[in-house]
Amino acid sequence: MEDNKLYKALLKSQSQHRQSEHDKGEAKPEEGFRKERPYAGSGVDQPNWTRVNTNPNENAPTVYDPALSLGLISNPKPWSREQLRERKIIYPGMADKEVMDAYRELRIQLRNQAGDGNFTVMFSSLGKGQGGLLTAFNMAAAFALDAGTSALLVDCDPYSKELAGLVSTEMGPGVTDFVGDRSLTIKSILYPSGVERLSVIPAGTQASSAVELFSAVRMRELITELKARYPDRCIVLNAPPFRENTEARILERFADQIVFGVPFGEVTGEIIADSVDALGSEKFSGLIFQE
Repeated sequence: MEDNKLYKALLKSQSQHRQSEHDKGEAKPEEGFRKERPYAGSGVDQPNWTRVNTNPNENAPTVYDPALSLGLISNPKPWSREQLRERKIIYPGMADKEVMDAYRELRIQLRNQAGDGNFTVMFSSLGKGQGGLLTAFNMAAAFALDAGTSALLVDCDPYSKELAGLVSTEMGPGVTDFVGDRSLTIKSILYPSGVERLSVIPAGTQASSAVELFSAVRMRELITELKARYPDRCIVLNAPPFRENTEARILERFADQIVFGVPFGEVTGEIIADSVDALGSEKFSGLIFQE
């Protein structure tokens, strides 16, 4: 009898201790989750766990389990290595090790600046015209290489049609459609990419009103919800070229970090300096030189 009382007392003490540590914002290794950073500029505390229910007959765990949760991200039509190579998408064991290592180093640098938890990186080219989406896609793919992390590419360039050639499934409505139509759900605009642990959201079909849609409250709600779904998710926002479009300046508010793409032979040092000055943000994290 006394042993039973002692056992119950120990359980109660451990439960109270875990709750106390949780209230302090500390994450214990055995709980299997990382502390989540708040949404950029929001200041609103969000739970640092996601409830997962894999069996309706069992109680859902109250602590985020990254291994279980990331396993729920489907990839029904995975690209083969040959298909990835044809599309210039990075993958483990690829022949061009220098390119693979460059993206790994980029991932390390961005993570070091972000700290624990998820974060959002905006990528925008300083060149003219299109051509930056593949770099943004590979940035997201680099984060997805980590088995304990999921990645999401949100294409916010409604003037580019490149994404359809990089994903293995047919896509429908996207960001601008979701913001403009409240009957759409996030699930209806989220698609598997063909790369493991990487999902994508296309830009949508309403290019002419993109500036107003990206400024809407529902756009902020979308990004907030996307960040809250997985504490270990890295989100890459692909913005239109910074020097030629207003949209990139609007999307900057949703990013924790900002990276500029520098197309080879198109951009001078003066243009880079002027663009960084025009951004006027401490979020600027660096440059990617594109061949």
